[in-house]
Amino acid sequence: MKKNELHVSGTLIWYYYICPREVWLIGHQITPDQDDANVSLGRFIQDYSYPRERKELQVGNSKMDVFHVSEDGSLVVGEVKKSSRYSESARMQLAFYLAELKRRGIEARGELRFPQEKGRELVVLDEKTEAELDKARREILRILYLPGPPEPKKINFCRKCAYAEFCWA
Repeated sequence: MKKNELHVSGTLIWYYYICPREVWLIGHQITPDQDDANVSLGRFIQDYSYPRERKELQVGNSKMDVFHVSEDGSLVVGEVKKSSRYSESARMQLAFYLAELKRRGIEARGELRFPQEKGRELVVLDEKTEAELDKARREILRILYLPGPPEPKKINFCRKCAYAEFCWA
């Protein structure tokens, strides 16, 4: 992989907070099992939740799930997740999107959305979060430049991971 092909995306931020091995696999275009039930459910929830909002705002290498302009005229971008179980990862992913927009001169608010739980969580981009994102970007790039994926480590996420067969077969 050429150095100029490596970039950090919201998806890589999401996986960084869950599993460094997945960061490397996704960053090197090794696709997870697309027939995995959790992948299919996530895709279904994203496609069929919030039908009145616009879907997939793409900025640079990132795609935000939903967006709308609020009554006060501000842009609101949303990230739709199956559950709040990995809310730290989701929060940082959405903060990454807000930082990407800010870098382009666009102020926005963020909302994490958990349609099955009927929940929403406001996400704001503050200095502390921006500093953490900067650290995460550097670490993701370090992982991506490794010659091979980090060794697999059993974590709670492994049971529902679409890469489980790749790591543990």
